[in-house]
Amino acid sequence: MAFYNKVGSIARQSNAHISSVPSMLNAIRAMSSSKLFIGGLSFQINEQCLRDAFSSFGDVDEAKIITDRDSGRSKGFGFVTFADSESASSAVSAMDGQPLNGRNIRVSFANDKPRNTFGDNSGGGGGYGNAGF
Repeated sequence: MAFYNKVGSIARQSNAHISSVPSMLNAIRAMSSSKLFIGGLSFQINEQCLRDAFSSFGDVDEAKIITDRDSGRSKGFGFVTFADSESASSAVSAMDGQPLNGRNIRVSFANDKPRNTFGDNSGGGGGYGNAGF
């Protein structure tokens, strides 16, 4: 039992140092990224409305609503890409948690989509995949 308590103590100490890493990474990402994730969007909002809502913070290169491939209906999230990172930072600070078309939206810096290590665009999906069979 003492062994588990010691391991737990060491893990808690190391987590204290690790917990500051995500905030540091977010700060670094904020300095270089200009693409924002916008969540909690109304299903009726279109790309022009999204662009208009964020254009007051700077030049918007792209506003994209993600839709279902079969139905064409909005999935309730999208992305806004700014010409520069300062505009993106301002938009995150001002728009996160604010109402847009009747819903409070979530605004954060977009994470890069992980690359598929198998060299195809199938998207993975578990199972045995490319296990060499």
